[in-house]
Amino acid sequence: MPTTRKFADFGKNLPYYCMDTIPDGGMCLSVFLVITQKTTGLVLMGKVNPEFAEWEHIGAINRERLLRIADKWMLPASHFIVYESPNDAVKRVLKEQLSMQNLELKGPFVYSEVYDIERANIKNHWDLEFVYTGELEKLPPQNPAWKELGFVDVNALNDKEFARNHQDILANLGIRKVSY
Repeated sequence: MPTTRKFADFGKNLPYYCMDTIPDGGMCLSVFLVITQKTTGLVLMGKVNPEFAEWEHIGAINRERLLRIADKWMLPASHFIVYESPNDAVKRVLKEQLSMQNLELKGPFVYSEVYDIERANIKNHWDLEFVYTGELEKLPPQNPAWKELGFVDVNALNDKEFARNHQDILANLGIRKVSY
């Protein structure tokens, strides 16, 4: 039976119900680290250092975006490098953004969201989010990528205090309460 559906099977010369281009609104494959403090349950979040020149390399964040989000909290995270596995991506984020080699992690927990990006006039942007969780007793070693890094009470923040909609990741995990 023919279908009008389009399936998320991307490539050239595939059947008509597959996709030969990315969706018009764009698509991101990203990895997120949600690390809680063992004793308090607070979440490790940081404010990016806009003077750190390597954010494009370690997190796919350009200078313009760095300046826009510099005073907001975000999770250690990155888009995948092309052909990178989720496990390799999370190891890279641990090393490059937190100066850590090893941490016992659970996951990935996978979430999918479609939303509009009003400031850029983009409709139907599609995110696939690979989330890993872990625990630490104390802060990781200082890393120049962050101007501030700490354990944060994410339920005491309002949505505008988060960068890149990272509050949604915390809500998906049930860590941040969502008010309707």
